[in-house]
Amino acid sequence: MELHPLAPRARVLFHLQALSRLAFAWLPMIGVLTFGLGALWQVYGALAVGGTLSLVAFFLAVWMPSLAFDRWGYVLREEDLLIARGVLVRRITTIPTHRIQHVDTQQGPLEQWLGLARVQVHTASGLGADGVIPGLFFHDAEALRDVLVERSQAAADDGV
Repeated sequence: MELHPLAPRARVLFHLQALSRLAFAWLPMIGVLTFGLGALWQVYGALAVGGTLSLVAFFLAVWMPSLAFDRWGYVLREEDLLIARGVLVRRITTIPTHRIQHVDTQQGPLEQWLGLARVQVHTASGLGADGVIPGLFFHDAEALRDVLVERSQAAADDGV
């Protein structure tokens, strides 16, 4: 079974998302932690811990998106959609086409800028998107959405 990879621009998207999480979430939290440790410990020890955590967070923000990109893939089989992902924990999700309720394509600001979109597949579970495929070219995402909707409607018309 050959998985379809994400669009090559998705690697850039994953890196931009990771760097924005680093800048707007991780570094401020590390700064607060360092400041708090500075009040409890010696200042130099707190700066050493904060600096080490910052370097580790930066390393992960640069390294992990490429690994995540390489591990994403999907394949539309005759009866289901298979989505594979995960760096540390590999997750493989299969969504039977007869269970699909609706399919969305979405674009955030970075995705619009890069000409990408994500496909979100919803089933009757009501727990949000049961399957998400990020980083597809916009026209590919729309085509996949249309095929999934066609197949889910055809499966629903089988007398169920």
